[in-house]
Amino acid sequence: SDIIKQRASKNTFFVLVRVVDELCLVELTEDILKQLMELVFNLLCNGELTLARVLRKNILDKVQQKKLLQYTNSLKTLAARGVAARPGTLHDFRSHEIADQLTLLDAELFYKIEIPEVLLWAKEQNEEKSPNLTQFTEHFNNMSYWVRSIIIQQEKAQDREKLLLKFIKIMKHLRKLNNFNSYLAILSALDSAPIRRLEWQKQTSEGLEEYCTLIDSSSSFRAYRAALADVEPPCIPYLGLILQDLTFVHLGNPDLIEGKINFSKRWQQFNILDTMRRFQQVHYDLKRNDDIVSFFNDFSDHLAEEALWELSLKIKPRNITRRKTEREERT
Repeated sequence: SDIIKQRASKNTFFVLVRVVDELCLVELTEDILKQLMELVFNLLCNGELTLARVLRKNILDKVQQKKLLQYTNSLKTLAARGVAARPGTLHDFRSHEIADQLTLLDAELFYKIEIPEVLLWAKEQNEEKSPNLTQFTEHFNNMSYWVRSIIIQQEKAQDREKLLLKFIKIMKHLRKLNNFNSYLAILSALDSAPIRRLEWQKQTSEGLEEYCTLIDSSSSFRAYRAALADVEPPCIPYLGLILQDLTFVHLGNPDLIEGKINFSKRWQQFNILDTMRRFQQVHYDLKRNDDIVSFFNDFSDHLAEEALWELSLKIKPRNITRRKTEREERT
């Protein structure tokens, strides 16, 4: 009977974890938070370290998301009072100048990546062994979430539309610069579910569709691979695909065949990495613009996924028919 009780307790615990997961940020009151932390403390006292760690992480994630949402709202309050939350807006800078500075920042990180750490990542996914690659990947993710955040924080539909069109212009210049990294970071933001589900003018949606063909993964990124094959350096490739290709080669081919080195596998790895090495050898000739770089602020001012969805649903509440689809998109 003790075993049955333990199993029931654990089942109840995981239901509670799911409830915390599903809690709306506005529902996470000080009182609920206090009770949850008391439960974590009791679990620790009873030696349930793993359960305590799971619940504590869930609670801290929610608290972090709530802080970000409060931070956003405080920025809006300051803006309403006429206090600048930070200098200028994206519209203060010309699209080609923004594209230049995005490329400059990408290039600084891209040239630091060493080929062995890329090969190691495909095998081990160890951040400590691939520090420069990890930094570059984090930069990509932060930029993408920053783009989503500044669009979705605009209260007026026309302001959101204006910003989205501004990013499309920036993407055009990034394409001319052969900077596929920032190009795809912005595109993945514009095509993300919290942004895509909002109401956009027909021509804006259709314009965006054209750009999305470049990252159509259904045909193994055929359009992107073709574009990359025609490129003359300098160029910053999309590292996500390089890592994906290397991982497939690593997992799909043994290191040894009948006790001998599998040269076919080594040749495939060399070809993928040699393309990257070739792009690292030709550098961009761009001048730093401190006004734009400081405006980016390392792309640190961005919202978490949950907060983006909160704002997206506030702008356009979901109806019953859409509810299931959006839940699937979020998982």
